[in-house]
Amino acid sequence: MPQYDLLLKNGHVLDPANKIDREMDVAITGDSIAAVAEAIASAEATQTVDVAGCLVTPGLIDMHVHVYHTREPETLSIIADHHTFRSGVTTVVDTGTAGAKHFLHFKRTVIDRWRTRIFAYINIVKSGMVGPFEQDIDEMDAALAASIVLAYPDDCVGIKTAHYWVSEPFDERHPPWAAVDRALEASDICKKPLMVDFWHREGRSYQELLRKMQPGDIHTHVYAQQFPILDDDRTPADFMFAARERGIVFDLGHGAGSFWWRLAIPAFQGGFGPDSISTDLHIGNVNGVVHDMLTTMSKLLCMGMPLNEVIYRSTVTPAQEIGHPELGTLSVGAEADIAVLRQDRGEFGYVDCGGARMNGDRKLGCEMTIRAGEIVYDLNGRATPLWEDAPAAYWKIRPPKGSFDP
Repeated sequence: MPQYDLLLKNGHVLDPANKIDREMDVAITGDSIAAVAEAIASAEATQTVDVAGCLVTPGLIDMHVHVYHTREPETLSIIADHHTFRSGVTTVVDTGTAGAKHFLHFKRTVIDRWRTRIFAYINIVKSGMVGPFEQDIDEMDAALAASIVLAYPDDCVGIKTAHYWVSEPFDERHPPWAAVDRALEASDICKKPLMVDFWHREGRSYQELLRKMQPGDIHTHVYAQQFPILDDDRTPADFMFAARERGIVFDLGHGAGSFWWRLAIPAFQGGFGPDSISTDLHIGNVNGVVHDMLTTMSKLLCMGMPLNEVIYRSTVTPAQEIGHPELGTLSVGAEADIAVLRQDRGEFGYVDCGGARMNGDRKLGCEMTIRAGEIVYDLNGRATPLWEDAPAAYWKIRPPKGSFDP
């Protein structure tokens, strides 16, 4: 009798968490990884899928997205499952779309409903984003934001501050550091990291922000045009390396306006790559310059980041940053979240937020995604029989599984 439910055979396993980078088979039982080994016999599994020529990696983690699509008034959020699985992503982190005021609605209508694993940073602004309330310091309640994180530790991974970049001059109603300081206070109360989306202005410098942040805190949009991360000679500024040495985390957070070749390429070539790769995916960029997680990863790959590191910074480091190191790995016993990827060769163009192109010769694509042991995306039907050989059940329409079950 087979001991495994599903076997991925003949693939190249790339699992940076376990330092595996070679051809191996991956077996799944139930919702967990059961074995990762060479030459597991097909007879040992109920179903075998040949993934020869493909990379088999842990399910990707996109740690900066906006997926609270049920919120009213309308937000820029996407529907998670519509965009994750086709890109090999099994886990996302919504970064501050909801504040304390709306989190329970977000949890009930999105987090608990969709098949993608969804975590959240709670916005220091209780009404979340996006709107004029983000400039109202009376909306910034540190204790309230922290209380949500503490009450829902399985869903919440930290605090977020963003979009507090009112026009100069600052005044008593808009002190320059109000959002950051209150977010730091909330982070200290709940003992979870702070993610900062920040606009560099006179009166609140980027360097001072990095000094305020605590080890483990995350600065997203590291290659956005407003940050003075390069010196006059176009090399990474010393204070960037000093901040990283102190434990500050630098996330990519591509977004519609936060990734520029003129910063990213010199910074990377000067030894300052991102700690984690993320998209900041929302409806304003999904058909624009971001597209998906794999396109963002491909940009780093074509900039010169080794493939193993691209996977590492899309699995291991984001898992660590959000306090869930059990994710982003193919360790035996781990939940079976798996991406089966292609590395295509050819001529490709990649566009930044300013509308400039970089040419590349590689592009990552997704063949199959497995979430908690179940195939949720299968681009070329690798897990299905040829129609001539299909069993009798083929002639019956199968209702969709998951969120759309009646």
